[in-house]
Amino acid sequence: MTFPSRLERFRAVDSTQRVVRDWIEGGTDEVAIAVADYQTAGRGRQGREWVAAPGTGLLLSVGFKPEYLAPEHAWRLAAIVSLAMRDAAEEQAGLKDGTIWLKWPNDLVSDVPDGSMNKVGGVLGETVISGRRVKSAVIGIGINTNWAATDFPWALSRSMTSLRELAGRRPIDNEALLDGFLARLEPRYEALKQGQFDAAGWSVAQRTTGRHVAVELGQETLSGTATGVDPDTGALMMRGEDGSDVRVDSGEVIRCRVR
Repeated sequence: MTFPSRLERFRAVDSTQRVVRDWIEGGTDEVAIAVADYQTAGRGRQGREWVAAPGTGLLLSVGFKPEYLAPEHAWRLAAIVSLAMRDAAEEQAGLKDGTIWLKWPNDLVSDVPDGSMNKVGGVLGETVISGRRVKSAVIGIGINTNWAATDFPWALSRSMTSLRELAGRRPIDNEALLDGFLARLEPRYEALKQGQFDAAGWSVAQRTTGRHVAVELGQETLSGTATGVDPDTGALMMRGEDGSDVRVDSGEVIRCRVR
């Protein structure tokens, strides 16, 4: 299998998710990837708008046809995309290992001296299930690369950052970052096809573990301490305010806030 089977770059597109979904539905083989400098209709989880000025981020979607994968493990596709981008980003930006973390269920973050976290990137997964198999999946990921702090949107400026800022304002080569991402994604996906998933690596990368979180589920908010993640189901494990053990599936979550 050629990896990726299809890779196209766009100066501007409405949504890389839409492009790759159309490819996959039209018969394109996996793994298909669309990359854009700018998206006019980019979206994150729950339909939230993804805002990034042209050239300030690496925006892409990855299309899979993992019919060997059980529906309860579909979340692992987003996990391997996140881990591949995390490793590639740290290397390309010249950052120490452990500078970038995962914030359950779908963010890439970095630590702030006051104990909070700033968002570096986000992940969006869309899956089509057929019977007991995953017919197709499109995983979108956007990471802030050359976005200067002085240009951050005012409403988000206190909760976001970019690789450029983390690297001491050193410019980031988006093409090199893409190459590094692909080099790390291929072996992770090949392993997943063989039934292997780096559960330990995914678990240890979670920055929510050990922190007080508030998880919004529709009209309900659950608060407590995150105790870890379930490597089989991908669920967040919590110790509730009343001392009870709680498991939260990522598909139910509107927002996870760390306090």
